[in-house]
Amino acid sequence: MSAAIVCASHTPLMYKGPASNETEQRVRTAFERLGSFVKEFAPDYIVQFAPDHFNGFFYDLMPSFCVGAGAVSLGDWGGGTGPLDVPEETALALIDHLRGEDFDVAVSYRMPVDHGFVQIWEAMLGDFRSIPMLPIFINGAAPPVPTYRRARQLGESVGRFAARSGKRVLFAASGGLSHDPPLPSIRDAAPELRERLISGRNPSPEARKAREERVYEAGVLAEAGKGPCKPLNPEWDAEFMDLLRSGQIWRADGLNTETVRDVAGRGANEVLSWVAAFAALSMAGQFTMEQEFYEAIPGWIAGLAMMAAKQAEPAH
Repeated sequence: MSAAIVCASHTPLMYKGPASNETEQRVRTAFERLGSFVKEFAPDYIVQFAPDHFNGFFYDLMPSFCVGAGAVSLGDWGGGTGPLDVPEETALALIDHLRGEDFDVAVSYRMPVDHGFVQIWEAMLGDFRSIPMLPIFINGAAPPVPTYRRARQLGESVGRFAARSGKRVLFAASGGLSHDPPLPSIRDAAPELRERLISGRNPSPEARKAREERVYEAGVLAEAGKGPCKPLNPEWDAEFMDLLRSGQIWRADGLNTETVRDVAGRGANEVLSWVAAFAALSMAGQFTMEQEFYEAIPGWIAGLAMMAAKQAEPAH
């Protein structure tokens, strides 16, 4: 096996929320560089870990982990719609492998995915269909979410599966870093909102527009240093990136999901996906960092980060 990794933040406000032209251009350039890295690596398929934002998964049945044997993009926030190119037999083989290692993951033959899965590929490659992708949902937004230890263990199991495949596998993740979008809590939600969190599929165009307007307004307020969103936490973001860079992914076990939420925002536990992806890469041995990017962008409500690495060449 030959392995590599790309991880990047996503945000519904990317290129839509308030930010300078210079910031937008830096982000576009960084994504283009990531895209070049992916094309040069030329993976046989991608294993992507990513969250959802009450667009595909709801509290009527909220798994910690779900492997997609098929998946379809919902096209929220102007993204593309339609099926992903999922290698079904590989996905089913992975599920069998995970079951053999005591991971009782959920399975979907038509997993609905939102911008958390597809946005980074549209930014890197122009679309999300150009490379076969095996999608793995990790719940990072609907408490109770899985522990960092369990996400790390899942990633390692996926990495062991890939290591035996003999394929060129690109692990990927999207989410975070510090990130506090106006996600509601079911515990104190009004009845109408509570129902949307439990079973809010197929919203009307009017309901989707109203939701997007609320997020945009929160971004405008965040850019001005006001509003309901916590300020970004670049210090925490830097510490998290250093943990990944260290190669000691087991250190992520010390992260507590409630603490992460308190210090880095309601969307910060999306980085469970990053932990799983780096854990998967760790099964291929040592790695070398190839690309990094970070910029705190309040108007996008995101400590926006990107990392790329590949399996280290064996010593001769």
